[in-house]
Amino acid sequence: MFKDEQRYEVWSEIRQHDLRAFSKLLTPEAFAEAALRARISVVQSPLYVINLVWLGISAAMHATDSFACVLTMTLKLLEDQQGFAQSKVGRAQKQGHRKKCAGRSKHDPRRDDPTEVTEEAFAKARQRMPLEFWMQLIILLGERFEAQHGARHRFRGFRVLAMDGTRLDLPNWQALRSHFGTAKNKSGRHHTQAQMVLLQFPFTRLPCHYQLAPVSVGEVTLALALTAHLRKGDLVLLDAGYWSYGLLWAIAQRGAHFAIRLRQGLNLKTLRRLQKNGQDRLVRWTPKDSRGNWRKQKLPKSIDLRVVEYQIPGYRRQALVTNVLKPQKISRDDWTRLSSECETAGQKLLPGLYHRRWEIETTYRELKVEQGLDRCLRSRTVASIEYEVAGHVVYYLLVRWLMTEAAAKHGLDPLRLSFVEAVRELEAIRVALLAADPRWATCVLLPRLLDRIAQHPVLVRPGRHYPRKRKTPNRKHKPQPSTKVKKKG
Repeated sequence: MFKDEQRYEVWSEIRQHDLRAFSKLLTPEAFAEAALRARISVVQSPLYVINLVWLGISAAMHATDSFACVLTMTLKLLEDQQGFAQSKVGRAQKQGHRKKCAGRSKHDPRRDDPTEVTEEAFAKARQRMPLEFWMQLIILLGERFEAQHGARHRFRGFRVLAMDGTRLDLPNWQALRSHFGTAKNKSGRHHTQAQMVLLQFPFTRLPCHYQLAPVSVGEVTLALALTAHLRKGDLVLLDAGYWSYGLLWAIAQRGAHFAIRLRQGLNLKTLRRLQKNGQDRLVRWTPKDSRGNWRKQKLPKSIDLRVVEYQIPGYRRQALVTNVLKPQKISRDDWTRLSSECETAGQKLLPGLYHRRWEIETTYRELKVEQGLDRCLRSRTVASIEYEVAGHVVYYLLVRWLMTEAAAKHGLDPLRLSFVEAVRELEAIRVALLAADPRWATCVLLPRLLDRIAQHPVLVRPGRHYPRKRKTPNRKHKPQPSTKVKKKG
């Protein structure tokens, strides 16, 4: 990455204009701290890591536009504003136009016009950007969010998180197929896909950390890597697909707790009943270790758990398993509130604690469908795909942060605000923020943005049911005989 102080100053100015909606969140101190944690140096270049973060966020905001369009979009918006010629960027551009090229190649990134950066230079810089900087920035933003709104993440003294995985459809380029792999199905459609496991805060839907890997890597393996980011006193809500003795012990050894749906066929020995009807009891699970995996990891032979059984009217009986053994910390009613209140007329419907796990499913929908993370990635290399995914996660985190601030300002629940409308309000006010005076943007436009986000509540509509679609059987169906009666003659 080349050094160019003048072009560095010009593009830093352009970035600051475009990121005014997040100016209080993406501060210079935050970038400096993330670079320090990632152990990278910040070079005075137009395409240094901070500007690359901005371009990654902009690429997520405009998922259907090419990288070349994203690279020049903000500059064109600034050029269309009255008084651009008198601005710092406009004067630098005008001065660059007066200079003549001194025998340089047309591919040389050091142009006389400081507002010009070639797409080739951007592509090379993007591939060299370390993924660790993105990860440290996500962690740092999460810590700063907790310093302001940490109480929203807690329940009965526990910091509640949710973990689940999904698959992302990628462009069908050979380099991506070789690294990430393809879907294995029997319908003949083998898409290039990547495996993603996300750790998030379900009460605000704020991402905490994530792992991206080839489809051959199991979700439990990625979940084990994410346990390194857990703290003592955390409570992780897991899907039944994460039943793994090693994963549960990895969470417990961090001083954290978990809750997961009970899987059939486990060797559970009842130790004590906490309720007379047996719907809340302590058990001991001693898994089979025929391959010696747990013995090699020096894990105990068994783990004590608590089983909480419940039934929602109209559904089959279910059971939760957790290592929060004392009912005084989280009672059975806290776990299963949904089943006890869903039939009470005129009473506000409140989900049980474990049912908050479904918030991560909504996060995946907002990321993949509304924001365009799935099937809208443009890159052809592994490093560029990682760059795009990180940009999407950071952008989603920033939007969710703004939604939380809007909810706090108006006394609302951040989960009851529309993510789609929040993104639309951001796009609607973007040009005004781009051209406004910094003081006007800070004192008027940003508070107005929060007010507009808060004007789009999501209605609570309980009782809806969305059954899963049945997969088509592998065998070929024989054509059914026609029921139509042939007309005579």
